[in-house]
Amino acid sequence: MGESTRYDDRIDVDTDLSLTQTFAMISRSLGLLTKVKKLFAYKFVFATVALLPAIVLPWLLKIVVDQVILQQPIDANVRFPPFLNPLVHFIEGMTPSDIMISLTILFLVLLVFFGMRAMPSIQTERDGIPAGHDAATQSEQALSTGGSQTSGLWGLLETLLTIRMTQRLANSLRTSLMGRLTRLEMTTLDDQRIGDSVYRVMYDAPMLPEICYKLTVAPFLLLFSAVLSLWMMQYSYGAIAPEIVWLAAALMPMTLILTAPLSGIARRVNQESRAAGASTTNQMEQNVDNIGAVQSLGGSQVESENFADKSKESFKRHRIAFMVDLAAIALSYAALIISLGLAFVLTTDRIIAESLSPGDYAVLTGFFFILGGNARLAGKYWIDLQRNVAAVRRVFFFIDYTSELDTESDPLPIIEKSVELENVSFAYPDGRQVLKDVNLTLPLGELVAIVGPTGAGKTTLAYLLPGYIKPSAGRIRFDNIDLADTGVNEIRKQVTYVFQEHMLLSESIRDNLLLANPQATDEQMLEACRLAGAMEFIEQFPDGIDSVIGKGGDTLSVGQKQRLSIARGLVRETPILVLDEPTAALDPKTENALVEALRNTAQGRLVVVIAHRLSTIREADRIIFLEEGQVRDVGNHASLMAQPTSAYRKFVELQNG
Repeated sequence: MGESTRYDDRIDVDTDLSLTQTFAMISRSLGLLTKVKKLFAYKFVFATVALLPAIVLPWLLKIVVDQVILQQPIDANVRFPPFLNPLVHFIEGMTPSDIMISLTILFLVLLVFFGMRAMPSIQTERDGIPAGHDAATQSEQALSTGGSQTSGLWGLLETLLTIRMTQRLANSLRTSLMGRLTRLEMTTLDDQRIGDSVYRVMYDAPMLPEICYKLTVAPFLLLFSAVLSLWMMQYSYGAIAPEIVWLAAALMPMTLILTAPLSGIARRVNQESRAAGASTTNQMEQNVDNIGAVQSLGGSQVESENFADKSKESFKRHRIAFMVDLAAIALSYAALIISLGLAFVLTTDRIIAESLSPGDYAVLTGFFFILGGNARLAGKYWIDLQRNVAAVRRVFFFIDYTSELDTESDPLPIIEKSVELENVSFAYPDGRQVLKDVNLTLPLGELVAIVGPTGAGKTTLAYLLPGYIKPSAGRIRFDNIDLADTGVNEIRKQVTYVFQEHMLLSESIRDNLLLANPQATDEQMLEACRLAGAMEFIEQFPDGIDSVIGKGGDTLSVGQKQRLSIARGLVRETPILVLDEPTAALDPKTENALVEALRNTAQGRLVVVIAHRLSTIREADRIIFLEEGQVRDVGNHASLMAQPTSAYRKFVELQNG
């Protein structure tokens, strides 16, 4: 639990993956390739063809050394691969200068089409692109991973194809994850940090395409290249120097044996590195989002130190992950260096014994570099994959997590009569009981006020209406239709909730209104603003409803934000409208005008207001008084005040002092 506290995780706390779970995660990732199957097929063809120049070049170097520099006849002891026979027949009988000219022309053609990266000694782990040492850079590079084994025209086409394929995959996963995160249940959103969500969408999701590449194209290329290289070595040198062929064949298995034990450690440390990175993002989001409070309370230094601690921990975890990678690289290079040393000695002995020519150095060294590079990548391949698995696990966790989207249903008829709550109770996951046996009938056409002391359950009761939370017990009905199995999309088509916090977009007033109803006309928007009392300040702006209101509406006063939020709720024109403390920041004149407008708006719809101000409450058609999660009184202001034992009356008298 201490680990999860350090990294701010409250929901995704069980982060360890077994080997079985790792393979299940990998299998699930591969299933997403069906979204890009045509592009993936093209990628396979391009990647396979891109291997050929690296296999041809060592033989060209052999010809340069033996037939051009040493001017020897073509060696009959060493057989050229069958696909090179046309070239061998073509240059046979040529002068050294003519051979060199022919090979130069061929090399230039290969250079134009495949570039210098076709040389095996120049290939790099991530196709020549620096991977970087932070999640942001790595995630961006992952979007074009597996670009091409070559450059030139072929490499350009393959890279463009790959980028399109990987970005389509990543965008699909990002979009899916974002859709799930925005539809988490309210009880989950209370615990989920925004910075962590940003990290998962921006830095974790892009690692998926790399998994797909490393499990399909990459192993195929490694095996195909290794098998083809070994076949050519066996074909040409198997009868002359079999020990060199066997040494080459042992390279990859030896490297995998050395690096495999590091995979479990790599999976764990990369998970911790990402969790620490998300914690840093959380701290930054918290500081910026609450910058006003931080500055006003003189907490800038404290918050800077907190961020420094989070950032330091993140860097520490990344260094540990990097050390595991470094260990895998060191082991794979050790296997390569030992093999190359032995191959050099064996080849030298054969050349001294004149069973091989000096040109065979070029061929054998070239193939050892190809096989050594493949072995090194294979050795680090499974270790690298753990970083991707750690990232994708974080993505799939919230894609699989309980969401409002999990409940879909047939269309819900437009409510015409009333909302009914029957024996409704609600308790939070930690066991806190908030509502107990609530029974209410709320007819359309009324302005209803939910009243009670702090902690009575007013907001919880209001949250039930749009389906932000589900009852722990009891039933809610719209016109006798039980909502238990109704999807939230259908419920929210009929319910608009205006929060007490002013959640405005940093766009124009028009954009904020259209968020609620994209089809709203100018007349509808202006009427909603008039009813909410917002036209008073909108008309003062030079651009009217097209005026940009800045970050979160910070260019507006608190009262103006509240009125604009109410106008946005009104423009949606749903049968049920819920407002949380709509008059809290309004002056008495504006409050009276708004309450009167809400009474008029209630004609044909249900308007529910959570309120503390008596001036707002007394105008309601029906008052629901809550205390300790139970309904104590229901009625209008006059009838409840006329009852000497009324809990509402005692509450009002206490408020009036």
